[in-house]
Amino acid sequence: MMKRGDQGPRPLPNAKLDPALVDLAVGEHRRRLPALDRFWAYYRNPTRPAAEPGQVGRSRLLAQADGLPERLTKPGSQSPREVVIENDIAWRIHTMIDFLFGKPIKLVAEHGDEATRGAVDEALERVWDGSGGLDLLQDAALFGHVFGHVDFLVRVDEAALTRAASGPEADRLERAADAVRIEIIEPRRGAALIDDADYRRLVGYAIDFERVTNRVDRGGWSRWGERETSRAKGQMREVFGVSGWDRFEDGQRVAGGRYRFLSGVPVVHVQNVSQPLRYEGLGEVEPLIPLQDELNTRLSDRANRVTLQSFQMYLARGFEGLDATQIGPGRVFVVDDPSARIDAFGGDAPVPSEEQHVNEIRVAIDKVSGVPPIAAGSVEARIGNLSSASALRVTMVGLLAKTDRKRATYGRGIRRVCEIVLEAFDAAGVLATTRRERRVGIEWGEPLPIDDRDQLALARGKLDLGVPLERVQEELGYVPRPGPVSGGGAHAPEEPTQEQGE
Repeated sequence: MMKRGDQGPRPLPNAKLDPALVDLAVGEHRRRLPALDRFWAYYRNPTRPAAEPGQVGRSRLLAQADGLPERLTKPGSQSPREVVIENDIAWRIHTMIDFLFGKPIKLVAEHGDEATRGAVDEALERVWDGSGGLDLLQDAALFGHVFGHVDFLVRVDEAALTRAASGPEADRLERAADAVRIEIIEPRRGAALIDDADYRRLVGYAIDFERVTNRVDRGGWSRWGERETSRAKGQMREVFGVSGWDRFEDGQRVAGGRYRFLSGVPVVHVQNVSQPLRYEGLGEVEPLIPLQDELNTRLSDRANRVTLQSFQMYLARGFEGLDATQIGPGRVFVVDDPSARIDAFGGDAPVPSEEQHVNEIRVAIDKVSGVPPIAAGSVEARIGNLSSASALRVTMVGLLAKTDRKRATYGRGIRRVCEIVLEAFDAAGVLATTRRERRVGIEWGEPLPIDDRDQLALARGKLDLGVPLERVQEELGYVPRPGPVSGGGAHAPEEPTQEQGE
């Protein structure tokens, strides 16, 4: 955003974007930040100071307490009511990510000769592993599930890539992979500029955030007359256009240039769940917020009822001076009044309607999220006897179907990132590929555990179909050992050792 005293938006020399349009897009994105912050708060559910520092009995509250009614959180009461927060959102999101990226994926070139496919596989594996590998994909999935979408940025060090292309051929791919990084753009920092004729196409992208630097700010004074020091903060902005990029610090351009090995904006947008005719995707937190608030409210009400009713009380009649007598187990009282009696009352009583309502809320959360408790390892009696893997799949058919749907959206983004990387390698002269040879396939891991016998039977079937033995061993978790390979996809027998001969 333009600060007071600026002379107006400065032209971007490399990216063909109107600076006023970039400021407008960033301003529109900043207005959406409260909603995005709310999604993250409901997922993370961090603690924060109470609204009133002097609030009786409660100094800190969880973030989800903001969704509770005022009768539970209103400060000033001499006996604050019980607040119960059960975060049913976080563990469901973690379970979805485990099903989607719980195991490493395999990128496989689909076209070209054997040498080209092998080089493509090696290049992509090096770039993804150097950028974070499975951890990078899990972090991207976390942002996508919370905010509804996530963006990948392919950052190319063009000078290092040029040196790698002119270096020795033996380590060319390794050096080139070090010059390319795949980064995740947090949705709260990235503002997309969408083509007004096609919502699926980017004409620009801006990353805007406040960065804490290592510079010391000594501009303040404390009330005791001492100078206060703190870390200085700077406003950072990176703008990526179709032909180039620019970096600004506190409104001043500090770096930039034109693309040499890239064509187009090097940003890939991924929707968590596709939303028709919209740039943003569908997240998992937003539809669960009303149900989470209702669950926390009912659990808090039940906690208050239990607190008030769980203590059993006694009413004594016909006793004199009983108020000054210590009462405890095993005490015997002798009185002259034959009508004296002690009546017990109070105590917690079952409330079937309350339990039913809480259970119905939990079932509704299961339906909306598609994640049943058994997916996270919570086995309940109502699921019956799971005697086979097929029965287990039936209980989680909704989660498995949603996982397959997300594999389509995340897989499309991963393949597009691979195409940008291979395009840069081809333009730099590191690895020559055609547009068709840059298409890769993704082999996903099985989300549910497989019995060892079923896994071995599946491996034998793949060998019969002609799948290389090394790949089958890698899928089984074994590192292939170098050695002669005989026909039929099996290792030739090795010479027996002395121990084997004995």
